[in-house]
Amino acid sequence: MNNYFATCPRGLEGILTEDLTACGGKEVRAVAGGVAACGNLEFAYRVNLESRIATRLLHRIASADYSNEADVYKLAYDTNWPQLFSVDRSIRVYVTAIRSPLKSLEFITLKVKDAVCDRFRAETTRRPSVNTKNPEVRIHLFLTDRTATLYLDTSGEPLYLRGHKLAKVGAPLKENLAAGILRLAGWQPGMPLLDPMCGSGTFLLEAAQMALDDAPGLSREPGGFGFEHHKNFDAGLWYRLQREVAERRRMVDASLMIFGSDEDGDAVNRTRQNLAHAGLDGLVVLEKSDLLHRLAPAASGMLVANPPYGERLGNAADLAAFYPLLGNALKQHFTGWHCWFLSADTQLPKLIRLQTSRKIPLYNGALECRLYGFDMVAGSARRKRDDAKRQDALEQ
Repeated sequence: MNNYFATCPRGLEGILTEDLTACGGKEVRAVAGGVAACGNLEFAYRVNLESRIATRLLHRIASADYSNEADVYKLAYDTNWPQLFSVDRSIRVYVTAIRSPLKSLEFITLKVKDAVCDRFRAETTRRPSVNTKNPEVRIHLFLTDRTATLYLDTSGEPLYLRGHKLAKVGAPLKENLAAGILRLAGWQPGMPLLDPMCGSGTFLLEAAQMALDDAPGLSREPGGFGFEHHKNFDAGLWYRLQREVAERRRMVDASLMIFGSDEDGDAVNRTRQNLAHAGLDGLVVLEKSDLLHRLAPAASGMLVANPPYGERLGNAADLAAFYPLLGNALKQHFTGWHCWFLSADTQLPKLIRLQTSRKIPLYNGALECRLYGFDMVAGSARRKRDDAKRQDALEQ
């Protein structure tokens, strides 16, 4: 059994725990920014192949206390890197620190790289090349105030890079954050879903793949995962797991009850291109429409959106004018719907003039946000009561 650490957007650790457990992880434990677990190679391959929430899966290699740069160099040099990957593989070292007493992370990055190369040179008379853009092997060093831990990255490129987005918009939502929001909101395949500010279609792509049980890692090209460049790579096991999840994918030829719209026609076209590239064209209903005026596509369902806020929309006056209109549109057109908005604007609940049903802290990158939930059922119940009262009055 190996020790692993899976990273994810902050706020999604609980859901990632479910993913790692489902993939066969043992001793699964959530901490801020990720989840630790024990597992075998099949566990590592399954997380990379199937988790929609993980950003990376890191294999813990070595750990020790340290007080200076020399201690970290020794830890890296004493690690048997030639046993883990070939000298012919290109490398890059990444360093992350929390309360570390070391003054320069750039310097310690160079020290770790030197230690790895020195160990290879001592055993093979050769050293691996460094590739800062597209390395085959990624080595991560994590520093606390007194502990240094080395990891091998099993994922390579971040797992949220599904490979489906040819056309993007500015500041797009990460795919694993979008998938996490859908799960936090309680969306299930078959439930009508609408993203009325679809941008490049991140929510729609994730929902459609969830509905089809389409494993996100299947779209990655051969050699795209970090573990494929490690010496313990089990090609037979990997190909068996790929076949297993590919055969599980549902085949449909009708709408998935997933809807998207945007007031920007170019955004709708970008979403259509991305859906087609992912093999999902015809399964999601798209239209050009302004949220303030569009009607609900079903009697009940879930609305989810990442609305403009802060610099993306404009000044405070723009926000103060927009959100009350949004609240009115939801009350008029989306009775019976559960509506969710991701926003860093703490004024949203007050300005939208609706009662929040849930408020979940999340991070969109380094930006602290809230996922606000609004259940648009009270208005319907109130109208029924009012109608009943009017009927009673007529009968008296």
